[in-house]
Parts: sequence; C-alpha cells; structure tokens
Amino acid sequence: MAIATSNFYIFRAMKEISVILPQKVLISSVEDARQMFSKVNEYLRQEGKKDVFNVRLIGLTKEVRIENGLYVIKTDALIQDVVRPDLIIIPSINDDIIPLLTFNLKFNPWLIQNYLLGSEIASLCTGSFLLASTGLLKENQCATHWQYANEFRAYFPAVRLVDDKVITEQNGIYTSGGSTSYWNLLLRLVEKYTDKVTAIWASKYFALDIGRTSQSPFAIFNGQKEHGDKEVLSIQEFIETNFSDKLTVEKLSDKVNIGRRTFERRFRKATNNSVIEYIQRVKVEATKKQLEIGRKTVNEVMYDVGYNDVNAFREVFKKYTTLSPIDYRNKYAVR
Repeated sequence: MAIATSNFYIFRAMKEISVILPQKVLISSVEDARQMFSKVNEYLRQEGKKDVFNVRLIGLTKEVRIENGLYVIKTDALIQDVVRPDLIIIPSINDDIIPLLTFNLKFNPWLIQNYLLGSEIASLCTGSFLLASTGLLKENQCATHWQYANEFRAYFPAVRLVDDKVITEQNGIYTSGGSTSYWNLLLRLVEKYTDKVTAIWASKYFALDIGRTSQSPFAIFNGQKEHGDKEVLSIQEFIETNFSDKLTVEKLSDKVNIGRRTFERRFRKATNNSVIEYIQRVKVEATKKQLEIGRKTVNEVMYDVGYNDVNAFREVFKKYTTLSPIDYRNKYAVR
C-alpha cells in the first residue's frame, strides 16, 4: 500500500491553481490560500514525494493596488494567458461588495469559459458574490459570510444560500462561509487533490478544526429589512421589541389588517423566514446575548425570552446554533 501511495504522487500531474485578484481583494485570503498549498508542497517533499500544487496569481492587469493604493500586488499572469487551470480560487472581497462587482465582472467570461472547459472554482467568504454574478451558481447551494446573507439573497434570489454551512460542494464548484471558514474549504481541497493523511497534517500545522461543518454558533441574526414592505417591517420591529410575549401569526396579521395566508406569504417573501422562524430566531438571539453575559441560569433566560417548555427551548436553540444553551454559555460566557 505504501508503494502504491508513493507511485501515486510520483506520476501525478501538477495541479495548476489560479488565484484571481479582483478589485478590493482581501489580501489575507490570497496569502492564506498560497500558504496552504505551499506548505503542503513542503510536507510532500519531506515525505519523498513531488509537489502537487503550482499556485499563480491571475489578474486583469499586471498590478493590482490595494489598501487605497498603498500596496501593489504583482500578478503572475493575465487572465487571457491562462487556459483551463485545475482550480480557480476567488478570494474574499473587501469594503462595499456590490459596487465592486461592476469592475470585477470583467472576470466573468473567463470564469465561465474555463468552468465549461473543466476547471473547478472555489470562492472564499465574500468571493461568493463574484461567483454568483457569473450565473454558475443558479439553482446550486452556496455559502457566504453570515453577515452578508441578507444582501446576497436580495441580489441573487435564484441561488440557494445555506448561511449555516461552512463549505458547500456541487458540480466542481466550492464555496465557504464567513471569514476563517475558508480554511476549512482549503483543507477540503487539499484532501481532494492529495489524500486524507495530508489534509490531517495540514490541519495540525495550521491548528485548524478539520471537522467543522457549521458557522451557526458564530452568526448574529439581523433580520432582512431592505425589502420595502412597510407592513412586514412594522411586524418585524414589533417582534424584536416584544419577543418575550406570546406571539401568534393570527395576532400579528390582525395587527396590520392582513389575512393570515397573505400575511405569511408576504412575510416569507420579504424576510426569507416564516413568521414562526423569525420569532424563534429573535428569541434565540436574545438568549445568546443573555448567556454571553452569564449572570442568569439557563432556565431564567428561557423564561425571560418567553419559553416555558425546557425541551422545546433547547430544541429551538440548537436548531439555530448547533449547540445546547449550556454548551453555548460555557463557550461564550464572559465571566
């Protein structure tokens, strides 16, 4: 078995990885990706094997200015000179994401063409916005930073955003969740192009949790409010200030004089949540804040946010955070 594994690396073709450099790129995501594949190459050489990854920075111009022009990154090649790399990485984008897409859309024809030729594509964090603008994510799942989930849904309604996921993988397209979640995607790509043993080594070297699958414990719920439905907005604000009361769909729809079915349909369309889900998520967010302070018991917090059934409370809390209330308090409470 050892000989077979060794031969696998000896005869394996080098994997060409192109990291594109869009405007306002978050340079840390570029360097982290380059570091991951570089260190894996070093590890393989120490094991008597050949390098697997050749990483190049690809751009629309020979230089890309970042940090308001204070720094310059030189590209290794222009996009027109690169054809069908094995993997294309779209790094995180900084600042105001949507305005930046106007210039960065120049990458789209190249991204689409190479994907159709067989290249795989991975977006890191908010790089998902640029990936989604290509149309390649239509009807597919996608992860992004939880803070930008509402904005993403508003601009790309045809994409199935799964904002609790750390990574997604479909049809040769990979996406990752918020900030450091892209490290888990990089580990997944290392495993895909090498093997599990190498990925485990990389997780140890970079001190990463290789098994992390959800970013829910880190997410802060901010209801979608940029929708223009005044009646729904008034109910959102009412829920957020009266979450400890016994709220029902009937009472809320009566409050704005809208029939229940019409109200539920409008509420989901505007917020991407059912009325009940919205109430639950507001209660959970209030619970998290109290647990982080750590002054009350879990039961006291439960009553404060309007729950009386311990089992129901735990079930709802775990649904949105993947942790029990006690585990959440132990992990995040400030003592």
